[in-house]
Amino acid sequence: MVELVRLDQPRKGAILLACSALMFALMGILIREVSTTVNNENVVFFRNLLGVLFFLPMILVKGFGPFRTHHLRSHFLRTFFGLGAMYCFFYAIAHLPLADAMLFTYAAPVFTPLLAWWWLRESLTLRMIFMVLLGFAGVLLVAKPSGALFDPNALAGVGASLLAACAFVSIRAMSNTEPATRIVFYFALFSSLLSAIPLLWAWQPLDSRQLGMLVAIGLVATVSQLLMSRAYSLAPPGKIGPLSYLAIVFSGIFAWFLWGEMPGLSSWIGAALIFASTMISIFLPGTRAKAG
Repeated sequence: MVELVRLDQPRKGAILLACSALMFALMGILIREVSTTVNNENVVFFRNLLGVLFFLPMILVKGFGPFRTHHLRSHFLRTFFGLGAMYCFFYAIAHLPLADAMLFTYAAPVFTPLLAWWWLRESLTLRMIFMVLLGFAGVLLVAKPSGALFDPNALAGVGASLLAACAFVSIRAMSNTEPATRIVFYFALFSSLLSAIPLLWAWQPLDSRQLGMLVAIGLVATVSQLLMSRAYSLAPPGKIGPLSYLAIVFSGIFAWFLWGEMPGLSSWIGAALIFASTMISIFLPGTRAKAG
């Protein structure tokens, strides 16, 4: 049996995942704005369609060679988890306060170490568990979840976090053979095909402003996916996953700038806990993790 070796470079992975979190926060702001007039089915479809169009220049220059794969089943499984998480996430942003929606979605790192341990047989240490719990405590303080925490709509956010965690680990599982660009390409392609089906009954006309915002969402989301996929190919989800919490901090900054929402004392304390968790993940020793 051939022994597979996965990279373990938490510093590089951490930087890329932090950039991905920034892009996700921007996407959340755009989604909340456009969702006031555009339904969830159209938002999801255009986000994925723009992801496919993003790769057209590369295909025209290099051909389809870089995207050939023998792992279509793995790509479809990643799409199943990722697309489900996307529907839940976009729905949560449209129906819940932004902080609550972000809280649920970025709770995914709470589940990733356990999933990575069960699915990939990667190590799960007390230090990693402490890091995750510390980051999640910070998220609770920053988000200050309102009564929406107990709203039935919040189930969409919970579903988003669980499905996103599965998607993260599935990316890690493919990292031995599939580069980040290929993973994102097939996710965009399969998601576009699947998310086009609901448009048979949910299509709505779009004006130029709505279309422009949907294009922006697609571009920002695709760049974020590329950064995230590369990050999780460089380091185990359990080590760098808490960096996705930075999206909560970035969202708070944008909310203050756009709508004058000044973070309170609990938000600053929560941010400090998140950054503490982030620093722990960055400075974990960089060893090579093995999976047989």
